[in-house]
This record gives sequence, C-alpha cells and structure tokens, in this order.
Amino acid sequence: MEKISNSLQETEKIAQDWLAGISVTAKQFSANSDRATIVGLSGDLGSGKTTFAQLVAKNLGIKEFVTSPTFVIMKIYPAVGETFKQLIHIDAYRLEKAEEIKVLNLEKFYNDKSNLILIEWPEKVQGGLPADLKTIKFEVVRETQRKMTFN
Repeated sequence: MEKISNSLQETEKIAQDWLAGISVTAKQFSANSDRATIVGLSGDLGSGKTTFAQLVAKNLGIKEFVTSPTFVIMKIYPAVGETFKQLIHIDAYRLEKAEEIKVLNLEKFYNDKSNLILIEWPEKVQGGLPADLKTIKFEVVRETQRKMTFN
C-alpha cells in the first residue's frame, strides 16, 4: 500500500491511521504470540523516517521529544495506551554489519508483545533482524511531498 503526504498534517494522519491498524492487528494476534511489533523504516536521509517515528510517538501519548537515536543507537519511551506500553526507537545508520545490532540484546524487547519497535536503516543490519520484519519505505517525491510504501 502506498500513501502520499504533502504536509506534516497529512503525515500525522497517515501515522495515526497506520498505528490504529497495527494496534488492531497486535491485539488480534496477542493471544497467540509474545512477539513485539517490529517495523523497519527505510529510505534516504531526509525522507521522513524520524518525522514518522515522532508522529507515531505523539499518537502513543509520548510527551518527550523524540529525536533520531543516531549516536546512542536506541531509545526507549514509555507509551500510554492499551496495546503498546513502550516505543523502542533504533537507528542503525552508523552500524556496518548485522552483528553490531546483536549487542543491544534485542531479544528481550522482541519477546514482549507490548513493545512497538521502529528501526531506522534496517537494511544496514538486515541479517540481525527478524525475517518477518514489516517495513515502511520513505521516498522524497518533491521538496514537500513524501511517498510511504507499507509492506
């Protein structure tokens, strides 16, 4: 599915709708799974990955300003809501191989269905991520227009 955004407000609506959809899916599968919802955010610099993560955080009731964890690699935010209790935001931009993400001991986060994990630059550490990783690809169409492809 593809979505085009021409403004921050449109991107916020897309993020809100997407979050509502994955929340329903997570609730449906929670009886049969202890897995977190893990989503890779891929695209060039400036394509909207961090902005999308910020808007998801806002819709999770997170009051703290969400920045890209480029230098710390991972940040954890407590969420307010029924489905997701934590947003785990990872930025793999500075990592060079899959083994580097393994030192974060992500299994403990993967094995908690109340976690929503957003991973920017998942292609950098592909072998260290679950094979069933959901992805959103971000593309700059024009200066103020972004395309998001949800897989």
